[in-house]
Amino acid sequence: MTDSPTGVDRDPDPRPLREDPPAESRRTRLWRYGFNLLPAYRGTGARVDHIAAGWRYVRIRVPLNWRTRNAVGTIFGGSIYAAIDPVYMMMLRRVLGDGFTVWDKSAALEFIEPGRDTLYAEFELPSNETEAIREELDPGESTDREYLVSLVDEDGGVHAACEKTLYVRRDE
Repeated sequence: MTDSPTGVDRDPDPRPLREDPPAESRRTRLWRYGFNLLPAYRGTGARVDHIAAGWRYVRIRVPLNWRTRNAVGTIFGGSIYAAIDPVYMMMLRRVLGDGFTVWDKSAALEFIEPGRDTLYAEFELPSNETEAIREELDPGESTDREYLVSLVDEDGGVHAACEKTLYVRRDE
């Protein structure tokens, strides 16, 4: 059911977390540590839990704690959005490389259910997606790509969904 002005499904099916995420490498583990120490990200209260070796899978978590709690005792919507904001952009920048410019263009966030426990988001970037970008764009051309990410509890219940639009331009 998409009865919202953003078009995001307000009654989504449960999305359980992956039990066997792709392995991290030493390099992506260092990136994860660095990401979690970055003051702009650390201030959100969220943490990056996992970055797969090829940057095609990232999992983050937003715990309900003193940093993320709002006035009514649930996870603050600003923490939810700030936790997911940079992830797809970083994934695309790492996978596509220096020959591409990637920027966040827009986002539509739907709050479906209050977050009363730790929430998780899993970001996946299929190889056919990046291959299509490489094939589609000649030097100087750009495209917009849309990605949907959901914040779920441990049981897969969806609490928020965000549709991100990213601008991608081939520089070379």
